[in-house]
Amino acid sequence: MASKEEIAAIFTGIAARIDPTKASDLNATIQFELSGDSGGSYWLKFENGTAEAGEGTAVDPKMTLRTSADDFAGMVAGKMNPMQAFMMGKIKIQGDTGIAMKLMPMING
Repeated sequence: MASKEEIAAIFTGIAARIDPTKASDLNATIQFELSGDSGGSYWLKFENGTAEAGEGTAVDPKMTLRTSADDFAGMVAGKMNPMQAFMMGKIKIQGDTGIAMKLMPMING
């Protein structure tokens, strides 16, 4: 099980390693609502090939992703397939689902 600190570090790491060529066509803020002991509210903002991460509630997110902190950590680590997790109901998406399709390759490197 990932700790709250490890979960927060995932978001910082994603923002730091974004490939501008993969993120160039994504201009959106994404809210993450993670449940469980290590959960919390986080956001990623993509703009002009860059990414910024933060904790708390985003202003006007285009998509909200809800899952457990453990499942999110598993997806980022490549231990869980995001599409299968979605089909099994482990991930709930609200808003622009097209953003989710662009997001996963960036998160997984």
